[in-house]
Amino acid sequence: MTRPGDREPYADRAAAGAAVADALADLAGRPDVVVLGLPRGGVPVAAVVARRLSAPLDVLVVRKLGLPRHPELAMGAVAGSAGELQLVRNAEVIGHGRVRRRAFEQVLRAETAELRRREALYRGARAPLRLRGRTVVVVDDGLATGASMRVAVRVIHQQEAALLVVAVPIGPVDVCAALATEVDRLVCPWTPADFVAVGAGYREFGQTPDDEVRRLLGVVG
Repeated sequence: MTRPGDREPYADRAAAGAAVADALADLAGRPDVVVLGLPRGGVPVAAVVARRLSAPLDVLVVRKLGLPRHPELAMGAVAGSAGELQLVRNAEVIGHGRVRRRAFEQVLRAETAELRRREALYRGARAPLRLRGRTVVVVDDGLATGASMRVAVRVIHQQEAALLVVAVPIGPVDVCAALATEVDRLVCPWTPADFVAVGAGYREFGQTPDDEVRRLLGVVG
């Protein structure tokens, strides 16, 4: 994890993936390595990482639980694991937003339904890759609050990975430092002191279409 001064934004997610892959060069060619991308924006980054490491690529669907009136702010996240749901709450955001239990559960229901839809869309008929005993590199296009990545980490720990690596192109110093205590290794090439948002680290940061995610994952039909 480095903390450079001023630098140019990444051109796009592919360029960000190349930077992350450079930082993971020691894992290249190892037969135990699996790369997981968080959709949608994390998958194009993860695809470059997987290709450079000669590792299989899979998807781990995580849904942010946004505040009812400020959906860009995460009050938690949810992910699926072996048919079960894993939930992470951001108590500070929930408290400051004065979110009532009914409102939280309404958002949770909606995002759980979308999670199941996306799992079917992105995975097709393929079973998830086996993670037990493997080195798992989980990739997103950046960290903001870290809520989505924390629930991903919980899911991967549950599946008994031998080594868990979180790899992102950009994130705030404090969030990266906190998350680093929960995993075996954290790679983040850019931790700007004046972090504002993940998108500020890219020149091109458009939404990644579902069809692009499916193409990168090799889902046909």
